Amino acid sequence: MNLMAPNNPILCATTEALPRMPGHLIRRLQQIAVAIFLEDTASFGITPVQYAALLSLNDHPGVDQRTLAALVGLDASTLGGVVDRLETRGWLQRQPSPTDRRVKLLNISPEGRRLLQDMASSIEASQQRILAPLPAVKQAQFMAMLAELVDKNNTLSRAPIPGED
Repeated sequence: MNLMAPNNPILCATTEALPRMPGHLIRRLQQIAVAIFLEDTASFGITPVQYAALLSLNDHPGVDQRTLAALVGLDASTLGGVVDRLETRGWLQRQPSPTDRRVKLLNISPEGRRLLQDMASSIEASQQRILAPLPAVKQAQFMAMLAELVDKNNTLSRAPIPGED
């Protein structure tokens, strides 16, 4: 489908065209993915962004908030509230940097690490549920195309992830 064709219905601003617009469908899929995540992880009381932050801290202990924001793909100010909530729940710890007293280094706490372990099967289930409507071959193709779109459009993000372009 040539999106730039003059008679392309996507270019017409009507609600009939909305379901065929990539941006609209991606936003809707994000809503669905969050709903599935929250349903499958309800007993843990954690959001997808909080989970991403904890998982990133598990893999990159001792980073500062700006670095964690880059790893997760969020702006630093938005991540600040996430870090506050994770610290309040006892899932991460802040420690002063030995080289710069203005900087706090972040580490996942033992409780946070235990939470990730306890959530593992629920996370796997939610990720499988998101893709379940597609046959296995199409799941792999979809994931490859999705990763390519994210990678090639990374620099257009409000919070580009370093090294993904």
